[in-house]
Amino acid sequence: MHIDWAALGSVFGVSLVVTVALVGLFTLGIVGLSKRETATASGDSAALATTAAYACFAACAAAVAYGIYLIVA
Repeated sequence: MHIDWAALGSVFGVSLVVTVALVGLFTLGIVGLSKRETATASGDSAALATTAAYACFAACAAAVAYGIYLIVA
């Protein structure tokens, strides 16, 4: 049995980068929701913060769905 260490390292690197990116994107969504609460409390418009938060969450969901697609296909 021969293990392709370069391919294994590549898979590890890509999975690490994608995991960090997804956590960062989800964190931006949480921050957007927090800004929405702050804007609502001060009487300002919260449309931009809400839209940004929902866009971050949608991108996270799309990335997870694509990952599941790659596993199943």
